[in-house]
Amino acid sequence: MTDTASPATTRKDWASDQEVRWCPGCGDYSILTAVQLLMPDLGVRPEQTVFVSGIGCSSRFPYYMNTYGMHSIHGRAPAIATGLAVARPDLDVWVVTGDGDGLSIGGNHLIHALRRNVDITILLFNNQIYGLTKGQFSPTSEVGKVTKSTPFGSLDHPFNPLSLALGAEASFVARTHDLDRQHLQETLRRAHEHRGAAFVEIYQNCNVFNDGAFDTITSKQNRGANLIPLVHGQPIRFGDEGERGVVMDDQGRAAIVDVADVGEGALLVHDEERPDPSLAFALSRLAPGPTAPTPVGVFRAVERAEYAEQVSAQLAAAQTDAGPGELSQLLTSGGTWEV
Repeated sequence: MTDTASPATTRKDWASDQEVRWCPGCGDYSILTAVQLLMPDLGVRPEQTVFVSGIGCSSRFPYYMNTYGMHSIHGRAPAIATGLAVARPDLDVWVVTGDGDGLSIGGNHLIHALRRNVDITILLFNNQIYGLTKGQFSPTSEVGKVTKSTPFGSLDHPFNPLSLALGAEASFVARTHDLDRQHLQETLRRAHEHRGAAFVEIYQNCNVFNDGAFDTITSKQNRGANLIPLVHGQPIRFGDEGERGVVMDDQGRAAIVDVADVGEGALLVHDEERPDPSLAFALSRLAPGPTAPTPVGVFRAVERAEYAEQVSAQLAAAQTDAGPGELSQLLTSGGTWEV
């Protein structure tokens, strides 16, 4: 929702008066700054914006935004945001969650919000650890991860958040990270512009309990060789000189090759608008984890009917067929009892 007639805002209009209380050096600070700086450019208003969160370090986010907001209960932010977006489709509704909050206790709420295509923008901060509760393994922690709750190493196979979102038929799926503000803001801009459920995974460093988890791919010296930018309509290639690329092998799997060996014509051309999510899914499985060349950007952006619009249309059709409803008639219809 954009209101071009409203007076312009600045970052100050979007920042609350609350003291930001994350650990010094936490990646959440850079994400908060990026969002506060981006909001004025989106043409939206603080009084028409809502941030809903669950439980976790990331879930303090609503306190620091000068908007409406709700710090809800563990894992339930997508459900609460769904109700709000359906009841008030005039509002901009954002969900801020973490890999523990969103993929553990909240996993079911997340996938249903995505499959319904509710018009909400979901930001999942992934630091591969439980930060708020002091360092237990999370649903995205790698196998063998030694933590306070897995002293002999985790046996759990981790979730791939993007594969999960694509499996739920999310109509917009993207990945970015906390160390590149320009890429982060452009990804969030795209997500906000999307009509329907938008899911953005953000690699976010927890410098206290899982420091450097993404350094192999996100540090300045490693980005060129290990971040694979996805650009719609362009061959997928990367490297400091664009010397590496992605192809589909004879088994239908995405694979990394040297461009000099296959030629640019053999490279896979990214198509984020492809209705079938199989290509996006293959790209989401390209890296076994954030320690090998990893795609970033928009994986999928397709148009699909938005949930609140369908609900409103259904209600309007019901009223047209049956005439205006009366609440008292509804409450006394069917079986009633006197006590």
